[in-house]
Amino acid sequence: MQTLTPHVYWAQRHKEINLRVELIDAQNINIKVQDDVLTFRAQGHGAKGENNYEFSLAFLMPVKPECVHRSIQRQVNITLKKKQRSWWDRLTLEARKPIFLTPDFDRWIDESDAEREICEKEERKTRLQRDSVNSEISFVSLTKGLLFMYNLVQFLGFSWIFANLTVRLFILGQDSVYDTFHAISDVMFFCQILAAVEVLNAAFGVVKTGIIPTLIQVVGRNFILFIIFGSVEQMHNKPVVFFVFYSWSAIEIFRYPFYMLGCIDTEWKMLTWLRYTIWIPLYPLGVLAEAVAVIQSIPIFYDTKLFSIPLPKVLGTSLSFSYILQVYLVLMFLGLFINFRHLYKQRKRRFRTKKRKAN
Repeated sequence: MQTLTPHVYWAQRHKEINLRVELIDAQNINIKVQDDVLTFRAQGHGAKGENNYEFSLAFLMPVKPECVHRSIQRQVNITLKKKQRSWWDRLTLEARKPIFLTPDFDRWIDESDAEREICEKEERKTRLQRDSVNSEISFVSLTKGLLFMYNLVQFLGFSWIFANLTVRLFILGQDSVYDTFHAISDVMFFCQILAAVEVLNAAFGVVKTGIIPTLIQVVGRNFILFIIFGSVEQMHNKPVVFFVFYSWSAIEIFRYPFYMLGCIDTEWKMLTWLRYTIWIPLYPLGVLAEAVAVIQSIPIFYDTKLFSIPLPKVLGTSLSFSYILQVYLVLMFLGLFINFRHLYKQRKRRFRTKKRKAN
């Protein structure tokens, strides 16, 4: 089988060279670029029928040694990158064009058209970037708006709880302590169910905070509220309910407005100080009140056998939920240590940053 030269068509852009080799069902394609010279060898059906075809081209200016080729049924497409962005007067080093080489008029454009094409690409790229930035700004604005509304609702809810507890204490005195659950629980249920949003925000990166401390606080509070207080009627009239609700709301009436103002890039120095300081006495007192509530509920769960876990006959009749509560007491103080450490680091980082900015 003799070796022949195929028909080759070429076109250029400022950054690349495109070659189209007319060869049907090309096989055993071998393309090399070395010292700015491209050599092509392949078997296929060309102008002279089924044969071996080859050619070489010495380029006018340097090209990158890597090339990309794609063989389809009727041709082989080759793309090479120029080392420098420029417009060539011709393709080959020699002024005389090889007889097998022809301009690819399907893709041929002159330099001015190429410049216009580049401008259009740049404009399209700029427009896409601008649209992307606008979309990102819109998403951030929507996210901030939703966070603002969430924090506002929580602030109003906990403010109502705190004000209600305070007013009732001044008006009714000690009697209000025993009626806290019946007067306040509905709003507290709503606020604590809604607090699950904070775990999702931390998990999906909507807010930059650790998911573990957030999860510990939300799950811990809901456990006390729904299991210890909500499921056992004997706990409804306990004074400890008042102290738990009061400590929770006293912390949140400073935390939520701080985050709410952060959504609109606003800061009140006094509110910032309270948000990062008020928890120091209130958080341990709140956990202590929760622990008292758990301790008071243990004999009730033991006697009522509520939430007891059935066991195989070999091990016994059931596992009392009161034993689980005893384990939970230990976990409560472990959670206190984790969250206290997290909050202390937040406070230290916040005020250290403030001092650096002041200096």
